[in-house]
Amino acid sequence: MENIDLLICGAGPVGCAIARQAADILNWRVMIVEKRNHVGGNCYDEYHPSGVMIHRYGPHYFRTNNPSLLAFLSRFTEWIPGNYIVKSFTRGEHFPFPINLDTLEQFFKRSFTPETAQNFLESIAEKIAEPQNSEEFVLSRVGREMYEAFYKGYTIKQWDRHPAMLDASVCGRIPVRFNRDNRYVDHEFQVTPKEGFTALFKNMIDHPNISVLLQTDFQWLRTFIKPRFATVYSGPIDEYFGYRFGKLPWRSLEFNFQEFPQEFYQSCVQINYPNDFEYTRTVEIKHVTGQNICKTVVSYEYPRSIGDPYYPVPAKENEILYQKYRELAIKEELNSNVFFVGRLAAYRYYNTDQVLEEALQTFSKIAVTISK
Repeated sequence: MENIDLLICGAGPVGCAIARQAADILNWRVMIVEKRNHVGGNCYDEYHPSGVMIHRYGPHYFRTNNPSLLAFLSRFTEWIPGNYIVKSFTRGEHFPFPINLDTLEQFFKRSFTPETAQNFLESIAEKIAEPQNSEEFVLSRVGREMYEAFYKGYTIKQWDRHPAMLDASVCGRIPVRFNRDNRYVDHEFQVTPKEGFTALFKNMIDHPNISVLLQTDFQWLRTFIKPRFATVYSGPIDEYFGYRFGKLPWRSLEFNFQEFPQEFYQSCVQINYPNDFEYTRTVEIKHVTGQNICKTVVSYEYPRSIGDPYYPVPAKENEILYQKYRELAIKEELNSNVFFVGRLAAYRYYNTDQVLEEALQTFSKIAVTISK
């Protein structure tokens, strides 16, 4: 544990990416500390007892518009196409989701062109010039009937709050398309690691300068290890500061994995259930992994108020609390070269590509800071 140049809390995408850059470019000795028994963070995938590969912490759909990021990751994995198709079950039917022309035609039982669809939605949308919350945002885009069919129930289950109590950004991330693109996202590059995310991140930290301590408490260890140059912290920001101002609220998830003796159980990787059942969605990740096995596993996803932190709750009072911790983090960076990065440290929801981009940007910042 001596002569550590960079100490990293967390062996997820942030920790692995920064560790590799520091080892490759700066020739630093890096130690990663991880409380779980594996690397990869929530991107971790593993094999179910049935032999089917699953995503233990929910599905990860890798997509990006950044060719440089894709090139960096391609050093550690081969890729296969990402078959990211999502449907929403409501009113007894499966609809393409996000909403597109096919969804509108199926829902309203009439034909549309891109122009007539836009005009129609404008006619049924509620006139709200500056939406202040998620309910107003959706109502101002698609009107009340589609809001109640696709958004309201799902949001209440997911967040345990009415959409009127959540920031507009919660539902604002979901597009409405005036074409027939049934893909979940519209990024240029939509791929998944051929051997899985765990293999990708294991390859990333396979370097003689990088060591990893699993099942280790960073809060305890940091009292014993003083890195020569910097610390990267990707854990919960309130935990780092001993919950000085109180705990930041998170939504958690519980997963129920069910095996089925057939090639596929559902028609696509993900089906949302905004108004039926206690779970919010079912995921059959085999649609994405392309695994050739005559069994399948479906994950049933239940939002919870306690458990591992997954989603920060985007409400005004929580942002105020986070900013108090953010002020402490800024001082810690200036005084001790501790860099806070990632969804837990930033109290933000990030897609995998977003958090990796932030990690690479943070490494560049660290390199510049240390060179001064």
